[in-house]
Amino acid sequence: MTILFEPNRQWSAHLAAMLGGGVQAVARIEDLQRLLADLPGEPLVVFGPSTPTSVALDVAAQQRLVRPALGVVLLRERLDMETMSQALRAGVREAVDAHDTEGVRAACGRSLEVSRHLNGAVAPAVAAPAEAKIVTVFSAKGGCGKSTLATNLAVCLADGGRRRVCLVDLDLAFGDVGIMLQLSPDRGIADVVASRDRIDAGLIRALLTPYAPGVDVLLAPVGPTEAERIDRELVVAVLAAVRTMADFVVIDTPAHFTEGVLAALDVTDVHVLVATPDVPALKNLRIAMDMLDLLGLGKDNRLVVLNRSDARVGLSGADIERVLQSRTTGHIPSSRDVPISINRGTPIVLDKPSHPVSKAIRDLASGQIAQQGRRERTRSGRAGGR
Repeated sequence: MTILFEPNRQWSAHLAAMLGGGVQAVARIEDLQRLLADLPGEPLVVFGPSTPTSVALDVAAQQRLVRPALGVVLLRERLDMETMSQALRAGVREAVDAHDTEGVRAACGRSLEVSRHLNGAVAPAVAAPAEAKIVTVFSAKGGCGKSTLATNLAVCLADGGRRRVCLVDLDLAFGDVGIMLQLSPDRGIADVVASRDRIDAGLIRALLTPYAPGVDVLLAPVGPTEAERIDRELVVAVLAAVRTMADFVVIDTPAHFTEGVLAALDVTDVHVLVATPDVPALKNLRIAMDMLDLLGLGKDNRLVVLNRSDARVGLSGADIERVLQSRTTGHIPSSRDVPISINRGTPIVLDKPSHPVSKAIRDLASGQIAQQGRRERTRSGRAGGR
């Protein structure tokens, strides 16, 4: 059974219907306390949007000490970062927009699952959920189409909502994912700094911005000053939390190695290295691959993608592979439709699904990334981080 605390009758009736059978609705704190005392095994309390925030936080803070398996879900008509931060600190598992029916149901389901685990209801023989496969898109030179490829790959891997994908913009100083997808930067990775001692899936989920079915985005900071507060340890903690929430994590990066980028590369399952058919881009990517080799990030999980591969610039395929000293595993043609789709804020795989560029990206996503075997994470001589 789920306990619903909601003083407003209309909201109470609406939420009870939304949550389905087995809901006990109460409107007074005395009745809530009585139910909690009478039902020691109750796994979930949902606080409706009319509940004063202080009441919900007080109950959550009290119950997490005496009944850690009890889940508390807080519904608000308008979510803001201050409320979410306070809620998470008090022990609230999920803070959700009350108008988001599917979001409310999903949050309650996740909380109930956590409670079942804490109560020992899940048999030891049940395997833990698989971690997401992390795909990091990197280019050693700006202007190669790295962010465009990352956003389109995320949409392709989600496959219309059949899989969950988290797109992380790790270009902390000058991230473009938000503007390319026309997302409002109300929240993002910068908000993790204030809660760095409690980074978990609940916190990260509250900071994600939904984009398309199956695709959520963790946006970069809005300015370089905020980026300076995000260090390697924070990136490691964020990615550890994110990969418990999705099937794939796609990471967009800046065109140079930073501590955050190195942290991401270190836990990446598939490195997607992007270049264009010009000598500076190819030379820089060759140097970057040498760096990856020195770091022990092997070639088995490396995909070299040539963007604008059909550009007539006097370099043959053999010339390109000779400069790179590596085989190119993906080829994406050039087209003026790509910048048009960027200006519209719609990835080309959604804007023009049958376009040759869309087909090439889908082939890369489904034929090489989705099928890529998980790499061996144990590397000799790399314990303790950099």
